[in-house]
Amino acid sequence: MEDITDLEERLVELEHEHKDLDDIIERLRTTPPVDFLQMKRLQKKKLLLKDQIQRMKSDILPDIIA
Repeated sequence: MEDITDLEERLVELEHEHKDLDDIIERLRTTPPVDFLQMKRLQKKKLLLKDQIQRMKSDILPDIIA
């Protein structure tokens, strides 16, 4: 397993990339002509990033057994 510091650094990178994709998608949505195919591809990539971020957060934070 990777060092926690490495995971946290990677997490910051993924969150930044996720935010960038969000900005790009919004720009595409508001700038005619709208390229729906490109927008859908970016949305899919953004969703995959979100899943990676959630997995990484769960790796960093230990499970709490109540």
